[in-house]
Amino acid sequence: MAVKIRLARRGRKKAATYDIVVADARAPRDGRFIEKLGTYNPQTNPATINYDADRAFYWMMTGAQPTDTVRAMLSYRGVLYRRHLQLGVDKGAITQEVADQRFSAWKEEKDAKIEGKRTGLVDAKATAKKAAFDAETKVKEARAEAQRQKAAALLAANAPAPAAEEATEAPAEEATEAAAE
Repeated sequence: MAVKIRLARRGRKKAATYDIVVADARAPRDGRFIEKLGTYNPQTNPATINYDADRAFYWMMTGAQPTDTVRAMLSYRGVLYRRHLQLGVDKGAITQEVADQRFSAWKEEKDAKIEGKRTGLVDAKATAKKAAFDAETKVKEARAEAQRQKAAALLAANAPAPAAEEATEAPAEEATEAAAE
């Protein structure tokens, strides 16, 4: 009996989540399975992969064949690397302590890389939000300035012209001066 580690689709239309399952190769995609190893949610960024690493490692060591997508996920999370190291231990090429040390060093580096990506995405989102806010503020200030200029032009048009008042006062002063002489 061929055993596969594969995805079983869950969730609603256009918002799929998947279960990582161990199943007989002849069973339908969403049908009967032997064991559920975890879940996979491709809707998040980065994609969320929750699974039991020890059980996945056990099934890989017993000969279960992962599908291409699951193989990529297990490689991303280090199950295939752990299997590779364990095969080296079984053959006598390295000791168990060295294999565990190499795997833990790799795991720390990978976790740091994943956390760096997560923080980078959060920072990029915050930067984009700030840039959008600054652009909106700039537009708001431009609109306020345009309204101020429009109001000033309206006041100037409605108010009597100061030059016209001076022109009417000047001839009156000249007339009073001429009368005084």
